[in-house]
Amino acid sequence: MNHVVVVGAGLAGVRSVEALRAHGFGGRITLIGEERHRPYDRPPLSKAVLAGEADSTFVESDLDAMDVGFRPGVSAKGLRPGVVETTEGELPYDGLVIATGATPIRLRGEGPQHVLRTIDDALALRELFAGGPAVAVVGAGWIGAEVATAARKAGCEVTVVEAGDAPLAVALGAETGAYTIPWYERAGVRLLLSTRVATVDPDGITLADGTPLKADVVVTGVGVRPAVGWLDGSGIRLDNGVVTDEHLRTSLPGVVAVGDCAAWWSRRFRTRLRVEHWDTALGAPDVAAASLLGEDAVYDPVPYFWSEQFGHMVQYAGHHQAAARRVLRGDPAADPKWAICWLTADDRLAAILTVDRPRDLVQGRRLVEGGQRLDVERLMDPAITLRDCSVA
Repeated sequence: MNHVVVVGAGLAGVRSVEALRAHGFGGRITLIGEERHRPYDRPPLSKAVLAGEADSTFVESDLDAMDVGFRPGVSAKGLRPGVVETTEGELPYDGLVIATGATPIRLRGEGPQHVLRTIDDALALRELFAGGPAVAVVGAGWIGAEVATAARKAGCEVTVVEAGDAPLAVALGAETGAYTIPWYERAGVRLLLSTRVATVDPDGITLADGTPLKADVVVTGVGVRPAVGWLDGSGIRLDNGVVTDEHLRTSLPGVVAVGDCAAWWSRRFRTRLRVEHWDTALGAPDVAAASLLGEDAVYDPVPYFWSEQFGHMVQYAGHHQAAARRVLRGDPAADPKWAICWLTADDRLAAILTVDRPRDLVQGRRLVEGGQRLDVERLMDPAITLRDCSVA
């Protein structure tokens, strides 16, 4: 293998380049990315950058020192075996890493709507928020909550419109998401639940029932889709992203996929996962590079992510869809610090959500990894550490 092409210059793409060199690949590497910026981290965009605490989140990686041909402002348009078709012509490869991430979903309508995916998006929104406008945020998921937090902190009048019965309903279920409703109330954010948006208009949005909602700025945070349209007709299997095995290998020889666009097989949870979070972009490239170079490596993490919203640190580890029941640690109505544990039928931890309880998150993640059975009665007592809830 003489030439590896990495398509996508986000964190997953840069870490793939680093991993290839770390595994001893001495051939040519070309990294292409559709943005004209050098690679940067995305999680701080909705946190430090939007809040005005940082202006950039560039990844500390010396591409020149690694002898990487970096081509910013270049997009992949198509793929056939051995060749990536780009906006600047054909790019032959011996090995290929697909790290094209995901693109935000936009709503219907002729009015301006903002999304938060790039550094330019974050800087533009920060400038708009500085004037204290009326802001409508569509979607009360992770991004929507963080955007609402930043807008309110900037002095904006904020309304969040959510189609589900509670914030985070899609990610965690309405029953769990409902515990965060008081956060919106205390922050002075108007929250409209079970409310759909019909269109984005020049002066705001129109709800599905025809009610107009005036806003100076509309931010859409209703999810993303994996950026894999350029792979149509390539022979690579697609199903909610690029389908890979546990080694991150795709159905096309010599091609691996990482990051937001990769739907990999999890041995641990015995299902296919696609996780749109920083930890995946950070950890998967090492396995992908090893697999591409013929090594036997398996990607089987406990998924992890975090969110900062309305003064709370929210952390999650695991895969709660594999659980049989849910157990509370603490009372969300009375204690600002609480956690939720999802258990399998035989009382093993499948996932944990913590609010301002970082020790629970660290110990809970280890319990998911270890697969120990737990004493449920002890688990429900937040005064008992999670590591002391294992059944010998």
